[in-house]
Amino acid sequence: MENITKGAVVLKAAPTAADMGLINAQSLRELKEEEIFTFRVAAADTQVDRDFERFSRPCLEKLAELYVGKPFITDHRWSSSNQVARVYAAAVEEGGGVSRLVLSCYMLRSAANQPTIDAIEAGIIREVSVGVAVKSAVCSICGADKSRGCCEHRPGRAYDGTLCTVELGDPTEAYGPASWPCPPSGRPASSSATPVRKRGREMCPTRTHRAARKLRSRGKRNCPL
Repeated sequence: MENITKGAVVLKAAPTAADMGLINAQSLRELKEEEIFTFRVAAADTQVDRDFERFSRPCLEKLAELYVGKPFITDHRWSSSNQVARVYAAAVEEGGGVSRLVLSCYMLRSAANQPTIDAIEAGIIREVSVGVAVKSAVCSICGADKSRGCCEHRPGRAYDGTLCTVELGDPTEAYGPASWPCPPSGRPASSSATPVRKRGREMCPTRTHRAARKLRSRGKRNCPL
């Protein structure tokens, strides 16, 4: 199994009546619009990223199902005290020939959360990291599944004029959009925003930051991936 951590971008979004219904499906009491702050996160897409990887559209569609109800935490330390927001809806959106997984999230307006809300609204907090586990990582050159065994092709290298990339698929888990700090490496990635996230601008600008870092599963150290 391949565990992948990718970067994402945060954008403010105003809740609709339909959003409030979905949010209240996650809460134990009925929340009012003035009690919450909502934002969207463009978590992943079908573009090739800095690691020369891309998600397949079926992968994004499955991740949309897996992400609903997942928590947002303030850093990579998994504890209940670090949970500040929750994903209440997720969908795959199209734009510019790219499919994007967009997560809709909410958090309580409270004294403790206000500094984070202020930072999002000011554009200071934009990037976050998101994690997924996938079962397949297919080489674009030979079709080998690098999660099951190695092939001779290295992502980012050209073979007979064709760039080697890896298509990620068959997700088994979506880890809550992890922390506000984004992994330090990454290439620009598509974003979606509607004062969304992912990434205060217009819905799905062309590209912004996407950082990427992989956490390899055991036994894959010798693989070129």
